[in-house]
Amino acid sequence: MIDTLVVIGTDGLIYAAWLFLIALGLSLIYGVLRVLNIAHGSFYALGAYTAASLIGLYGRRDLWPYGVYLMIPLAALAVGVVVGPLVERGILRWMYSREPVYQLLATYALFLIFEDLTKLVWGVDPIYAYAPYTLLGEVSIGDITYPGYSLLLVGTAVVVGILVSVFIRRTRTGRIIVAMIEDPEMSMALGINVPRMSVLAFSMGTVLAGLGGAMTAPMIAVMPGMGAEVIVLAFAVVVLGGLGSLEGAAVGALLIGLLRAAAVHLFPVLELFVIYLVMALVLILRPRGLWGRMEVRRL
Repeated sequence: MIDTLVVIGTDGLIYAAWLFLIALGLSLIYGVLRVLNIAHGSFYALGAYTAASLIGLYGRRDLWPYGVYLMIPLAALAVGVVVGPLVERGILRWMYSREPVYQLLATYALFLIFEDLTKLVWGVDPIYAYAPYTLLGEVSIGDITYPGYSLLLVGTAVVVGILVSVFIRRTRTGRIIVAMIEDPEMSMALGINVPRMSVLAFSMGTVLAGLGGAMTAPMIAVMPGMGAEVIVLAFAVVVLGGLGSLEGAAVGALLIGLLRAAAVHLFPVLELFVIYLVMALVLILRPRGLWGRMEVRRL
């Protein structure tokens, strides 16, 4: 029984780390810009495709083998720097003053466009980039052996969560973003460049989505449709934890990760059912999510 609990806890933590990396960017964008960004799944997929391509290019050269891990953050940055400003300035800035349904439709249209764009660029065949996954070998936890890459995933999620929290709460730019969240009109009157801060926040969210995809690429076959699979789970995390809350994203990811792991090991047929059941119960009992407040709590 204790072994089963250890396995559930470890599997749940690994799955939660993966979910947190993806959901953090979604929560950040909502917290700052108040946009429910369905295209977030496309940014995740673009990060995975870009990372797979860079890892493949790196692997074809006789270079330091561990340098392949640099391709992961590089892919995330490339997606965030190129796609983030284009989408925010080109599409979303025209949507901020409109009803949320228009924002949903616009980001859903972007999601469909990016899905077709990835097929045009990378084709429909799966792409494999296993080098970072196999290079770290395996690690034993009790009687169970886990890939070393899974522990790297957990460590990355912890470090990224801390860095984002420190940036938002301890840096001047982060405090400006918080001020803009609280009162954008007053912030603009005080001379804060709100459009520039909006681009920065959206690009950060895009980088985080790309990082989630780039970290995932070595673990799976990268193929069309992977963005659609993850966006629903990412929304479940941020809704469960509380929209726009960094702490809520962490709590939501951990709760879903543990529930899924318990279902997989004890009642496999309930793997997805238990996630959405708990989300529905939380929304009924606490519509703002576990970490939500009466006054909207944002990053």
